[in-house]
Amino acid sequence: MQDARELLTRLPLCFKPEAAGDLSMTAQYLIRNPVYITIENGQCNAHEGLAPNPDVTLKVRDEHLIKLMTGRMRGLTAFLTGRLKVEGNYMLAQKLQQVFDTSRLR
Repeated sequence: MQDARELLTRLPLCFKPEAAGDLSMTAQYLIRNPVYITIENGQCNAHEGLAPNPDVTLKVRDEHLIKLMTGRMRGLTAFLTGRLKVEGNYMLAQKLQQVFDTSRLR
């Protein structure tokens, strides 16, 4: 079984700068060991811990995040069933799905 924190720290490898355009944001993932992602100037970085002022926060259990990241669960399904909770800018949460090719994590 893969580790949720490890998957998130590998997200920059799946980043699609052409899809991000001029996007600038911080996304906090509240999992067992929190990780946040920053996207700015066409670059993506992953950081362990808590972001000072995230634009969007995603609360999800580790096992559900793993399913989301490996394509075994859809984001909308997770959100509608309460497995994924979003705080902050919902539009940025949706944009996250477009700027990463998570098939590279499988």
